[in-house]
Amino acid sequence: MFDTLMKFDKDREKLDFYATDRRAITELLERERFREKIYEPACGGGHIGKVLEEYGYIVKAADICYRGYGEEKEVDFFTVKENALDIVTNPPYFCAGDFLRHALDISKEGVKIAMLFRLAFLEGQSRYEIFKKYPPKTVYVFSKRLNCAKNAEFEKYKSSAIAFAWFIWEIGYKGKTQLKWIK
Repeated sequence: MFDTLMKFDKDREKLDFYATDRRAITELLERERFREKIYEPACGGGHIGKVLEEYGYIVKAADICYRGYGEEKEVDFFTVKENALDIVTNPPYFCAGDFLRHALDISKEGVKIAMLFRLAFLEGQSRYEIFKKYPPKTVYVFSKRLNCAKNAEFEKYKSSAIAFAWFIWEIGYKGKTQLKWIK
């Protein structure tokens, strides 16, 4: 699946590996609490998982491409059949909608899912259908840009023009979405 989808853009990193800015996860953890054990299904080099561990969480980390952190065997998230753990991740953007839909479909009642997406993830008819069926509980919009660096090369990619937000779901939640800002 990934190789076929990624052929469209040779400048993008294979499998869409853009490491997460440390500030993204620390800002999330100042606002949200998760269960003791968290699943990170697109763990890359551990940029999210290592911060979660620093905050005392136990992290089950996996990725379709082993990059030195998490399970040493490669795990395609789309093959996972059920999930009872809270999820915190920055999924590959080229399949973000499918990644989210799969997480929502396999997770048990009460599971919290936090995904870092471009703010533009709010747009689109197919995403509208996801939001209608599974309304996010909270969306945290970053007022200052994050730097998600290609291949985790933060020294090479020092800034970004892309707006990001944390989207938070709780399986079973049916209320209205709260929109909040991170300064």
